[in-house]
Amino acid sequence: MANPALAKTRRFDTVAVMFSLSANKRVIEALAELGRITLLAREAVLSLLKGRASWRDLLYQIYFIGVKSQSVVLITGAFTGMVLAAQTYIQFHKVKMDTATLAVVGVSMCSELGPVLTALMVAGCVGAAMAAEIGTMRVTEQIDALRALATHPVDYLVVPRLIAAHIALPLLTVEAIFIGILGGYFVSVNLLDIEPTYLLANMLKYTHQADLVIGLIKAFIYGGVIALIGCYKGMTCRLGAEGVGQATTEAVVYASITILIANFFLTLVMGKLVGLL
Repeated sequence: MANPALAKTRRFDTVAVMFSLSANKRVIEALAELGRITLLAREAVLSLLKGRASWRDLLYQIYFIGVKSQSVVLITGAFTGMVLAAQTYIQFHKVKMDTATLAVVGVSMCSELGPVLTALMVAGCVGAAMAAEIGTMRVTEQIDALRALATHPVDYLVVPRLIAAHIALPLLTVEAIFIGILGGYFVSVNLLDIEPTYLLANMLKYTHQADLVIGLIKAFIYGGVIALIGCYKGMTCRLGAEGVGQATTEAVVYASITILIANFFLTLVMGKLVGLL
């Protein structure tokens, strides 16, 4: 007669082994995908240095990424600054530090919330569009047609989007920072009755040039992340409508997660560098 305890232990060991193999497979697939994205970035940089990029598409991509994303970025920046001012006032009012409200809004918008929220909004709008557009071209064999016409897909599809994202993200971030601080000022002065002179004086005192520089550097990096992941997911999507839809979803999710993780490490590194200067 079989021992029930021994049979249960064997089943548990089998499940544990299967789970371990599945976890190892996912890790290997993630590392392989990261390597392929790195190779795509390397190929795009070499194409740019050799002047093989399609410059005719660059202006359109700047318009597509920058101008068409302005509305969502401005709305996000404005209401982020307004709610941050209201929440900061609620806490600072307890310790009679009302006039420092806009200083918190300025520092937060310049170095953290401005670049991160702008990048997340653009990833949702533009990253998905890049993956869907290039994925549709792959499914309909237009990328193969480019190769047949002696046009490298990286030169024609990836590099213009990458350069445009690097240019547009810092500009959109500046707009988000400005409108966020303006929204915070409006709420502080008109709704919370804080003295505007001391409010602005404290903001200018505690918001430094380094905060804005950090935010712009982050935005520049996030632009590359969005473009690379969107283009990669589009060029490697599975065939069929389901493959394009999955690539679009993964482009947004992976870009958003990468931005949030990168923001943590960039904040640590650049905070150390600013402290050393």
